Amino acid sequence: MLIEGYDGGPLAAEESLVARPGFWSNHLLGSCCRDVGAEPEWFGDDGADVDAMSEVLMDPERWPVFRVPLEGEYEVVVVYRNLVGDYGVDYLLTHPSRSSAHRIASWEGDLEGNTLRWRELIHIADSPCSGAEGIENPAARLLLLLPLLKDHALPDEAVEMLSAALVAVGAPQETAPTTAEHLLDHAAGGVWHDPTWSSPLSGSSGSPGSTESGVLARLGIRA
Repeated sequence: MLIEGYDGGPLAAEESLVARPGFWSNHLLGSCCRDVGAEPEWFGDDGADVDAMSEVLMDPERWPVFRVPLEGEYEVVVVYRNLVGDYGVDYLLTHPSRSSAHRIASWEGDLEGNTLRWRELIHIADSPCSGAEGIENPAARLLLLLPLLKDHALPDEAVEMLSAALVAVGAPQETAPTTAEHLLDHAAGGVWHDPTWSSPLSGSSGSPGSTESGVLARLGIRA
């Protein structure tokens, strides 16, 4: 698998991993709820599942890639960058017309870069592109990009929607609402950030309060 800008990285399309035990604990515990005593059981996993999946996700010989296709031939691509001494999770935007991937954000203990509003995240989750390679399941799409969520004005239905997504990927139904609340508390506590992109796709820059601001708006996609 090739992504421009990742020459030499042993990239591998690994979308099937999202259905395996231990994946969601690995993906969300550290980035979204590390400060609240979260346990693998919140996501329906156990310690052995998490350890086994961690070895797969952090293998320096094989960097897992997860593609989330959008309208207009765009893709949000999540790369586990398992470079020795420079580990991180990169969130990229790709398009066939572009010579290289654009970095949306990276997680290296903390998130650096652009973030998503709730309406953008839900639009992405609920808009799979039939026939495109990558993740189509709305719950998996939502949770995969959840670390990018920063929004101080979450709607009342956010907990219910996120809880349903967690249950859909195997989280216990009785604890999913509490898990969702913790995940959303983290999202509400961050700072929304959408700097001007030096990109041919950049449109007019809106203020954080503008209905036209955000990552998707810059692509001409209304959320």
